[in-house]
Amino acid sequence: MTTTIVKWGNSRGIRLSKPFLESLDLKDNDVVDVLTDNGKIIIQKSYRHKTFKQRIEEFYGKDFETVLKENACEFEEEDWGAPVGEEIW
Repeated sequence: MTTTIVKWGNSRGIRLSKPFLESLDLKDNDVVDVLTDNGKIIIQKSYRHKTFKQRIEEFYGKDFETVLKENACEFEEEDWGAPVGEEIW
């Protein structure tokens, strides 16, 4: 793919086609890491900025609400009983 560096305010940017981004499983507002390596620019999906919800959806391959419904027993709170020491509640 060939593209052009364009002025974007005081910065510069490149445009990437939708099919190109879809082939990399990237979509609008995804956070990416931009790195350099021996004169190359590397853009890769960032995994550091995902929310818990995003991580669950990616792991199960389903939307968050569906995962909660299908795994309700795994996400229930546990009652550990009354405090027995100096815990602050």
